Amino acid sequence: MRRTAVCVERRIPWLFYGKSAGAWTDPAGFVKCGDQGAAVTGDREHDENGETASSGCRRARQIAAGVYQPLDKSKLPNLSNMWPEVMSRVAQYDPGNQYGIDYMWGTTGIGYNVDKIKAIMPDAPVNSWDMVFKPEIISKFKDCGVQFLDASEELIPAALKYLGKNPDSKDAADMEAAGKLLASVKPYVQKFHSSEYINALANGDICLAVGYSGDILQARNRAKDAKNGVTIKYVIPKEGANMWFDIMAIPKDAPNPDAAHAFMNFIMKPDVIAKSTNYVAYANGNLASQKFVDPAILSDTSIYPDKDTLANLFSTTPYDAKAQRVLTRVWTSVKTGM
Repeated sequence: MRRTAVCVERRIPWLFYGKSAGAWTDPAGFVKCGDQGAAVTGDREHDENGETASSGCRRARQIAAGVYQPLDKSKLPNLSNMWPEVMSRVAQYDPGNQYGIDYMWGTTGIGYNVDKIKAIMPDAPVNSWDMVFKPEIISKFKDCGVQFLDASEELIPAALKYLGKNPDSKDAADMEAAGKLLASVKPYVQKFHSSEYINALANGDICLAVGYSGDILQARNRAKDAKNGVTIKYVIPKEGANMWFDIMAIPKDAPNPDAAHAFMNFIMKPDVIAKSTNYVAYANGNLASQKFVDPAILSDTSIYPDKDTLANLFSTTPYDAKAQRVLTRVWTSVKTGM
């Protein structure tokens, strides 16, 4: 068995990958993308075949650093199944889609407990960033619990979009304005965390969260499965939201690139990637897979947005060293209140 350590931002089930892909893989070898930078630069043992995955901004930095090898597209005939709209957006990070493929994408928006929000504020603007960025509104939900994703590269752009500024701005004054907005609502935020809000929403411990689409939809499904009386809904704010991408690629020093290509080609089979989407409730970048996607997921506009909503989504580019220092300082100030 060849061990394959694919890094994933969100856990994806690859258990069905085996001889049909031309090689065996060991799912125990999968790692989180937080470790992926070390893996692909040699600071950590990685993948015997060599395939790995990462998000858009991280991908752009890694491409610039030369950590990936160009794809041999002659070995990837299933590229014909991919979604042109998604590929064109991914090309923002990877011009010409030379180094990777998208396998999942989603948005960063608002999740809420339907009954608790309605009980507190029947006319709550749940389809708007007003819900979390207006102190006079978010303050109403402090007692039932509010959590924000602990991700500066998600929250600062969202705040910028809400303020009518370029969400991809690297201008220090713009980022500070976004930080000021977030600081104004920080007293009503119980916690900044990148995963706790999932169970907290599902269990009814909080009533409002800013988080990743798939995470919040998983919270919805967990609550439904538990039959605990909690109803969770996810919305993409009408002002626009961040569109993120999970991307697969092959490190430059991969010892078995043929197996990595075989895996990637396998994952681009429409029926295969559809199984992942049906499991985690994230949209994928494979247009041909949609006929295999659960109709309830495909018709859910919080997962697969309609044309107008899709056009209003934005993506961000990597921060250079100077802008990253400003971003870190602003985000630290927001969370510490200093």
